[in-house]
Amino acid sequence: MKILIIGLGYAGNRYRCAFNHIATITGLPLSLAYVGRRQKPTELPYFDNVGHALEVFAPDIVVVSVNDHSHATVLKQLAGYRGFVLCEKPLVTPGDDLDEMLGALQQVGGFALDLVERYSDASRLLREWVERHDWKLVRASFHWGKDRINDYRPTCGVTSEVIHALDLLGWICPRAMQLKLHGVLGVRSDFSISGSDVLDTVQLTGSLGEARVTGYASFVNIARQRTLDFSFVDRDARLIHARLVFDTPRWDHDQLRIWTRDANGTEELLHEYDTAPNESGLDTLHKLSRLCLQVVRAVAFKEAPRQAFADLETAMELQRMLNELDNQAQTPPPVRYVHGETRVLLAEDSDLESLG
Repeated sequence: MKILIIGLGYAGNRYRCAFNHIATITGLPLSLAYVGRRQKPTELPYFDNVGHALEVFAPDIVVVSVNDHSHATVLKQLAGYRGFVLCEKPLVTPGDDLDEMLGALQQVGGFALDLVERYSDASRLLREWVERHDWKLVRASFHWGKDRINDYRPTCGVTSEVIHALDLLGWICPRAMQLKLHGVLGVRSDFSISGSDVLDTVQLTGSLGEARVTGYASFVNIARQRTLDFSFVDRDARLIHARLVFDTPRWDHDQLRIWTRDANGTEELLHEYDTAPNESGLDTLHKLSRLCLQVVRAVAFKEAPRQAFADLETAMELQRMLNELDNQAQTPPPVRYVHGETRVLLAEDSDLESLG
């Protein structure tokens, strides 16, 4: 099986490591190549443009892992491609033409947007509890932040981060309908090399059917924090609470806690789960490797994934929501982070806490 990685930077190398691990543990013959602006010091076959790579390498799977602003350009170059496309999130940027993207990808044999937190055991367990016990969502909130100040990688801003939380709300509570935004506040800044007024933070209110949602997401959170809180009502009208915590204290270390309280306020723990994966060769890649393995098996064996991929329709719905969020955000004058003559950028070999 042939896998073409378009963009062998930070994200592209994570995919490379995940697919190499899959080849090792499964014995499947996976052949990798890449497209980039310049050749890297690697043994992988190199192509300097997408069209030539598709023609000569003829990949079964194409991974789109270029920076956010280049997604649209690359996806348009995939017009007519009939293999499987695995695309880094978000699909495109708020300024790109979604109808054009949809037209370019009409003939693909499969599609998955990399929404990696779906592949956490903690989020999967909560989804199963909600479905099994027929819980009705009443309220949800999230805090989803990381520090990308002075990151060397271009970005469209916080829409690339908040997508994880927005996706999980609908994925964990699929019967609660699609999220409808009511209000968005935000802050723009020069935190990124992408511009002087990039949206770096949002606070939002919205609805999932009759449930209400509040959320905060930021690319200038000086400490990583990824939490989602839910309040449900069960068949007996009991109020059930659940909290998901991701990547704490380390990447891929996730927790789930489900509880209720009696009339006296005494807490009754219903379920608690912590995952701390430590499989050799997969440091920070456990969830990503699960997604990649399901893609490989879907292509190689026509096997239905254990959980449905975030397909093209889902990616388009999420992108429309991100576009609305970016357009609606009420923002004050932009913040200035760069006060010297030049910006001091993080190095490409910075620690994971800075780049992840």
